[in-house]
Formats: sequence, C-alpha cells, structure tokens
Amino acid sequence: MVSQFFTRWILAASALSSTVWAVPATHIVHEKRDSVPSGFTRLRSAPAEQMLDMRINLAMGNQAGLEAALEQASSPNSPTFRAWLSKEQVESFAAPSAETVQVVTEWLSSHNITATPATPAGDWIKFTVPVSTANQLLNTEFSVFNHTESGRISVRTLEYSIPSNLQAQVRAVHPTTSFSGPLRGRSPITAISAVKSFTPKLEERQSASCNSSITPACLQSLYNIPTDLRFGSSSSIGVSAFSDQNANAADLVTFLKDFRPDIPSNTTFVTELFDGATNNQQGSQAGVEANLDIQYTVGLVNGITTIFEDIGDSTQDGADEGFLDSINFLLAQDSPPLVFSTSYGFDTEADLSLSLTVALCNTYMQLTSRGTTITFASGDGGVASTPGVQCNGKPFPPTFPTCPYVTLVGSTQNVPEEGASLTAGGFSNYFPQQSWQADAVNQYLSLLGNTNKGLYNASGRAYPDVSAQGQRVEIVDDGRTGLVAGTSCSSPIFSSVIALLNDELLKAGKSPLGFINPWIYANPQAFNDITTGNNPGCGTQGFPAKVGWDPVTGLGTPNYSALRTAAGL
Repeated sequence: MVSQFFTRWILAASALSSTVWAVPATHIVHEKRDSVPSGFTRLRSAPAEQMLDMRINLAMGNQAGLEAALEQASSPNSPTFRAWLSKEQVESFAAPSAETVQVVTEWLSSHNITATPATPAGDWIKFTVPVSTANQLLNTEFSVFNHTESGRISVRTLEYSIPSNLQAQVRAVHPTTSFSGPLRGRSPITAISAVKSFTPKLEERQSASCNSSITPACLQSLYNIPTDLRFGSSSSIGVSAFSDQNANAADLVTFLKDFRPDIPSNTTFVTELFDGATNNQQGSQAGVEANLDIQYTVGLVNGITTIFEDIGDSTQDGADEGFLDSINFLLAQDSPPLVFSTSYGFDTEADLSLSLTVALCNTYMQLTSRGTTITFASGDGGVASTPGVQCNGKPFPPTFPTCPYVTLVGSTQNVPEEGASLTAGGFSNYFPQQSWQADAVNQYLSLLGNTNKGLYNASGRAYPDVSAQGQRVEIVDDGRTGLVAGTSCSSPIFSSVIALLNDELLKAGKSPLGFINPWIYANPQAFNDITTGNNPGCGTQGFPAKVGWDPVTGLGTPNYSALRTAAGL
C-alpha cells in the first residue's frame, strides 16, 4: 500500500513543480513551550547550513471512522465485538485525504521541498532540509540545546507556526518542541538490580518460597496459568527491545532447564531486527531487560511463537526514539504478533510534545484495531513515574505512555499479593479519562477524598490498568541466576496470559482479544483485587490501593480461569 500513497505524493509534487504558492497564508502558532525544559540549556542559534531530518504527521483521512470501528470491535456489548480490521481497512482509514496531500504538497513545494511517505498508510512524511529552510517553513528559529546531565546536543525550537489553512491537516512536526536526553529517550523502564554473581543450586531454587523469589511455577500457581504445551498454535506474542539490549539464547536454555523442565530446553524465540539492531549472542553482551522479557514470555506461553522485536540505534522516527518505528514495522506486516509487550519508555509523559504523543498514540490505535493487544510497563518511580525525576512540591508527573490504546501494567509483590511501591500510577495530563474506565476510576476517587488533592489531574486517563508480580523475579543472565525487579517484569508476565487466552480463542474458532481495555474494565471479577500497598514519590506517600481499581495495581492481577470465562471459553 505504500506505493499507492507514494504515487499520490509524486503526482502532487509533479503537478506543482512549476508553481508557487501565490498568496502565503497567515502563520499560526501550532505548538509552544513557555520555557526551556528542566535539564536543558540553550547554547546558540542553530547553524543555517545544518541539515535536519524532518517528519510531519498528517491528519488521517477518516480518523473518526477508525475510532468508531475500533469502538465497535472492542465494546463487549457491540454486535461486532472482536471483528478486528484488516491491514487494508486500517490503511484506508489512516491514509491522508487527497485534499490534505494537495495542500501540504503546495506548502512544501513553495519552499522547494519534496516529501516522501514514511509509513504504510502515508500518514507520516519525511524530508531533509537545512536549518535556514526549516526556519522559513515553520516561521521559527531553531536553536542548539545542551542536555546538561549527558552533554547531548540537539537542535530544537520552543515554538513553531504553520499556515492557518493547514491547521486541520498537520498534526505534528519533528524536530520541534520534544526534548529528551539519551538516558530518558530509550532506557529500560525498570528498577532492575544487578544479577547476582552466584548461582544457587537447582534444588535450592526449586524449594524456594514465592516470597523469596518469583519463578514460572509461582506465577502458574498464583494466577492459575495453564502448563499444557501449545506448540503449533496460531497465537503469537512479541516483545520489544531498545537500548542495545540483547536476548541471549543460551541463557534461555539454562532458564528453561531450571524453571520449566517440562518444556523442551531448545524452545526458542524468533528474532526480527530493525534499525540496525544485531542481537549479539556473546554471553557478556546479554541484556538483563531483554533476557527478562524473553524468559518470562517463552517460559510462560508453553510453546506459542515468541518474537523478539529488536530496535537498533539507527532509528527513523526522530524524537520517538524507535517507539514509532516499532509499531510501523508491525503495521507493515501481514500478520503482526497478537500481543506486543514493551518494558521501556521515556521518563515522563511530557518528554514528548503533546502533538507528537497524540500522533504516536494514533499509530497504536491503528495496530490494536487489527487485533493486537499492546501492553506497556507503567514505570518504576511511583507517582514520580521514573526513579530520579525531581518533583517534590510539584504535581505528580504522568508516565510514558498514557495512550488509551495501550494496556499499562503495574507491579505487585509478596504472597498474598500487595501493591509494589515502585509502580508508576496516576492520571494523564495529555489524555482524558476514558469512558470504559469511568465507573471504576470515579469509585476510587470518591474513596480517595482529599488525599493528594491538587497534585494530579482527576479527569485524566487513569493507569495502570492491571498488574502482575514485579519484585524478586528470578532470571538467568550471562549464565548466572539472579533476582530482578520492576514493572518490566509485570508486562511480559501479563502479556503471556493474554497470549495463552488467544490460543484457546483461536482454537475455538473465535477472534483474538485485541484491544482489551473496554473488555477488562467490564470484567473486574476476572482479576484478583489487590487492596493493600501504595506508590510513594514526589515527597508523598502516593496513592493507596483500595477495593476495586486503584492507581497502584489497576484492576488487579490476572485470574486465568476467570478470564477464560469472561472471554467466552
């Protein structure tokens, strides 16, 4: 389908190659920051000749139609419940209209710029221009900024404008007002401790209490997860990798021998490499995060195909740092994984501009419309979102992402379970409360009373949605056994439950779960309600867990048997 939209752009550009925009429209500020973000310093104006790789997100031709189709497919009471869309249907909704292509092409051509599509639907376009041209195009002045902590230099602006007649057609422009340093841009959203330098004897690990370490056997017992083998299943699960994280096949063999001896130890994963990734298999290059994600998917899904989606450093999506790339790669596939788990993120929601965040969220909407469940670890800084974020005396900074089309997973600890204090939970400043969560969230707010009043946006999209174990989780890394912690443990664990349910649904001739948020909030009885714990941060005790949904554990942890019933199995 890319060729269709590429042709549309080429034809539009050719038709305008000898024309000039005779009457320039008035420019209107499209996005603005009031000040340089904390942690950054403006150094100077950007050199006029410096080249910028620009990306523009265009309005979908029929976003309202896609939203309506997804609502119908994901609403349990809808007559077309779980009638997910095809690749072609999603692209037809997402493709910009001919009018949008025309007016944007005219605008760019008036500055001697020719753009090409950057996504399957053509809703993102790309081009490279010098700073001098970008300044004229966006009626702005690009500057050089320094990220104080890392010394990373970037070219950004605090404000840019576009012609008034393009306000409805242009959704986001990059690079402009999104600021993130390298440590924020793509680092694991975990608080993983160092892997232990010793390896306990196998019999000691097998006899250990689930209060001292979490293993697949613990999770199977806690959540009623089935153990029967599912090789040859039509179900599938993908886990993403960033930050040069490598999933080691030899470590997986050791993990399976020690913790899932009922699964053949040669059970492995499929690797898909993007943006220059390599997935180095040297033991010393094994990544704790990547090994965790692979071991707690392969080790729980009983033979269901597991795909390691490895995103390298040669990203194509600018400030999105590979997050947009990962979804666009899957959108281009005829059969993307039916579950996609990510345990990485930016420090806070505000690291990306509102326009860029909404544009990324709309891309998540496209993928989940095709029947893929998208999950994210919620973060490990309590109400501060990420460890190290400075927010004492300030409102709680929401996590990344808060997009309503993804399912955010928090953490529990101990047996009986309680909310883990590290869990990032709260309320978005970018997205409003969603209709499917309103009853559950408003019940919590009434119980909360005046606690933390003024420190959070009570009308925002609330998170996390669900939770799973996230403390003292046992993995193998570079041949050694150790314990790790973080919501990045919880996301692959919960995602594996969804993959197993999908397997049963597909075998029964039913559709996969897909966008699960409306369904899970309609079925709170399918979760183990966790009513103790809190998530301190920003100099406060954070939010307390309570009966029903809460910003520490969401709806609770999965009960596989109850989820089967809720799924119609």
